[in-house]
Amino acid sequence: MGVLSVQNEAIQGIQRGLDSMRKNASEIASADQLNKAGQETDLEGALVGLMQSKTQVQASAKVVSAVDNVLGSIIDIRA
Repeated sequence: MGVLSVQNEAIQGIQRGLDSMRKNASEIASADQLNKAGQETDLEGALVGLMQSKTQVQASAKVVSAVDNVLGSIIDIRA
């Protein structure tokens, strides 16, 4: 697996994490209205999902940073 494909996977991980964060945040924001309408909500699950998404974004960002450092080192070696 090449460096750029690792970077692409990390960027996709960030995007998936942000999408999941939006979904969970929306569920949390609408929980009160849904409960008043008589619909059950899984607030705890949404909160856990929000934290998992945060961790996914942070981990993927660290991978992007590591790839940046590797590419910088390769450029320094070749220069």
